Amino acid sequence: MPQPRPPSQRSPAAKPARPERRPLAPGVEVRVLAAQVLDAVVHRGRSLKSELAAALPRLPDSRDRALLEAIAFAALRGRYRYAPALRGWLQKPPGANDGPLLALLLAGCAQLDALHLPAHAALDATVEAARALGRPHQAGLVNALLRRAQREGIPPADPAGAWPDWLRARIEDAWPGDAAAVFAASAQPAPMWLRVNRARTTRDDYLARLQEVGLAAAVEPRLADALRLDTPVPVAALPGFGEGLVAVQDGSAQQAADALAPERGARVLDACAAPGGKAAHLLERDPALELLALEVDPRRLPRLEDTLRRAGVADRAQVRAADATLPALWWDGFTFDAILLDAPCSATGVVRRQPDILLHRRPEDLEALVQSQARLLDATWPLLRPGGILLYATCSILPEENASQVEAFLARTGDAVAVPLADAFGHRAGPGRQRLPGEDGMDGFFYSRLRKAG
Repeated sequence: MPQPRPPSQRSPAAKPARPERRPLAPGVEVRVLAAQVLDAVVHRGRSLKSELAAALPRLPDSRDRALLEAIAFAALRGRYRYAPALRGWLQKPPGANDGPLLALLLAGCAQLDALHLPAHAALDATVEAARALGRPHQAGLVNALLRRAQREGIPPADPAGAWPDWLRARIEDAWPGDAAAVFAASAQPAPMWLRVNRARTTRDDYLARLQEVGLAAAVEPRLADALRLDTPVPVAALPGFGEGLVAVQDGSAQQAADALAPERGARVLDACAAPGGKAAHLLERDPALELLALEVDPRRLPRLEDTLRRAGVADRAQVRAADATLPALWWDGFTFDAILLDAPCSATGVVRRQPDILLHRRPEDLEALVQSQARLLDATWPLLRPGGILLYATCSILPEENASQVEAFLARTGDAVAVPLADAFGHRAGPGRQRLPGEDGMDGFFYSRLRKAG
């Protein structure tokens, strides 16, 4: 029987063990991850949200996670300026495999231009990231281009250039006097809107708590539960966030509860509920509310349930994974007093929060969304009692998803009547109200309040 060879007599052909890879310095790792996220989003059609969800857990320090998010968002918002400048400065066009290089350069420009990071630290870490990405031969190029950006600044550009031609044309056609402001607002970072949980504290008391920890916030008189921080902070810095005293929710989204305004103790359907902010808001306002929250995508249920649980209202909501357009599979036959239909849409009103929308949205997407919205309206309307209210809402600024969509519904639905909403909800837009991005510091949003006759 062959005997095992002693360790000292190993075959000379055996490969030596690979040296262990040395960990990257934290600042360098942030830049490497930023380049990888941006490369996936810009050059491979991936979702910014999903890419960040995968990358952020790799950074143990919350400050590094916040920096990674800030770089990614700033690079995408400013890409309409950074990409043309870089193309003009490069001596030859980038190659087919230079996506990671271009992404790293976008990250570098964002650090210097939008985030105003100390130039020495940003440059050193970004140049070192080029080496860590396996591009040591391009580290000098990265250094030269970013030093030029630091020295000369990024040339100005029209923020309309960030929008694909077909979508820019639709915005200009829909809002000829406001299009330039829409494009400019969509290229800027949004403020941080908070929704104070009135079931657990008051807005005044929470404002005082913010002041105690050195955070300045503004009160919006039109929003009963809202506070606005012009400089966003990590949620961990918000006192009582983990205990559900406050949630992050844009002012426009908070107004959905005001526009629906269900009667106390009403039976309410939230037909497209995830991530759950509007459902939680309604339950925080009325402990007697009976609410059914539907979400068609089961993968989004944990987020929805966590939102309700943190707000302390999970025990008062029924949550189901179900398609609102197929009520025969989930409806118990009892009508609802109020229905919130926050319909899936193009999200053109929240580009400043989701800048990758401009990279991924296609005309055929819009056509499918318009059809889906119509199906949701037609399927949920029969579930509403006579005299009940349905609020149709989107975070879109396109008429075909908003005013035109509701006008078509009213034309084919004899017992549906549009109820006027106040000026506080935005511009008049057919049978509803439209707020454009950045107006009153809020996201773009559409609301139409419909009553069933009878």
